[in-house]
This record gives sequence, C-alpha cells and structure tokens, in this order.
Amino acid sequence: MEITLKEAQQKVDDWIKTVGVRYFNELTNLGILMEEVGELSRLMVRTYGEQSFKDSDKDRELGDEMADVLWVLICLANQTGVDLTAALKKNMEKKTSRDLKRHQDNKKLN
Repeated sequence: MEITLKEAQQKVDDWIKTVGVRYFNELTNLGILMEEVGELSRLMVRTYGEQSFKDSDKDRELGDEMADVLWVLICLANQTGVDLTAALKKNMEKKTSRDLKRHQDNKKLN
C-alpha cells in the first residue's frame, strides 16, 4: 500500500482521535520523538556500527524504528499545522539551490 504524506497525516490524525483518544501535548511528543530517535540510533549503531547486540535489541526491526520516528513527527506536524508535503517540497528546493554544486565539488565524496 502506497501512501502520500498528506494521507499519512490524515490517517495518523484519524487514529489519534479514535484509538488514541487525543494527542499528547507538543512537548510530550517532542520528548517521545527524541526517545524514538534514540531507539533508532541504538539499532543503527548495533547493525552498522561497532557495538554488539544485547538480547533486548535482537528482535527490533530497522523499518519499525523508523516508522516510530515518522509517526511522532507526523503527530507534531498535525499539532502545529505543518503540511509535510509542502514543507518537504520547499526544503528540497532549498537544498537543491543551496547545494547545487557543493556536493558535486566535494572531493571527499568523489
């Protein structure tokens, strides 16, 4: 199932208002986002870095951890009135104009 960012924002909003009862406040969700990013980081470090897995890490999936981060980010966008589709488009345009030659000319990348 493919889903657009707009659809994702609507689906999360619908879920929150039915199953989740209501949104946590913005600062609570910011804290939850940091926790979820930490869990993603922990798994990335163990999968691609030099740390070894602990038993509690072994059943975690990278995609699931990324989805947790995305979920809370969508919650924050919904709460603060951010259209993620428009924001991502604007951000990509900014990066393209700002970094048009920067990365191509970076000898560390070539």
